[in-house]
Amino acid sequence: MPAAHAERERPAGLLRLWRDDIACVKARDPAARNAFEILLTYPGVHAIIWHRLAHRLWRNGFKFPARFLSWVARLLTNVDIHPGAAIGQKFFIDHGAGVVIGETAEVGDGVTLYHGVTLGGVSWTPGKRHPTLEDGVLVGAGAKILGPIKVGAGARIGANSVVVEEVPPGVTAVGIPARIVRALNNRGAVGSGRVNLDHHLIPDPVGEVLSMLLDRVEFLETRLNHMQGRVRNQQDTQQEQERFDDERAG
Repeated sequence: MPAAHAERERPAGLLRLWRDDIACVKARDPAARNAFEILLTYPGVHAIIWHRLAHRLWRNGFKFPARFLSWVARLLTNVDIHPGAAIGQKFFIDHGAGVVIGETAEVGDGVTLYHGVTLGGVSWTPGKRHPTLEDGVLVGAGAKILGPIKVGAGARIGANSVVVEEVPPGVTAVGIPARIVRALNNRGAVGSGRVNLDHHLIPDPVGEVLSMLLDRVEFLETRLNHMQGRVRNQQDTQQEQERFDDERAG
């Protein structure tokens, strides 16, 4: 993937990448009205513009200028993207606050991140330490994806989830640690380029288990009450029989 991203970000294509980064915002954010407003007021767009410049410097061996440029971008946008991170086309950070992307992270085309997302590492060892997000991935607000793992194309990560294992393509993962809860069934990006924003439809596996447990408890209580009723009826019948026998004996 790094070689592919290097090809995408060759000097002749930098302006085109910026245009695509701006254009994709209008396709994914219902609040976006026009390209001029997006360019001036969207910190996520500012962050990726700065990053593409810093990444070019980084690739060409200008490590300190690249790091300084990314530091300036962080001050201005509150988005921290290491200049070594490889990011594909049509990348969108919605609201652009508190996002952190590590040095060896790789992000495919058409990826959307919400505020507070971290693509972080879990090791001090040099080399690949950060996640790889394939094309079309959507990561909800506050989610943390940690380590050199892969999130498959079209997958969705629920808000505030912590992902520490690989996620297959086209599924939804939620929770701490994140668990796969449902296949997307084509609920990702559609032909118009828009992203499905039905975040409220993400299932709650813990809630489903608790609901099953409550149903089971209710069933057992009903069964216990029925058995207790049968025992009481048997006791009443036995007492009646004993009284009848006593009366006959008297």
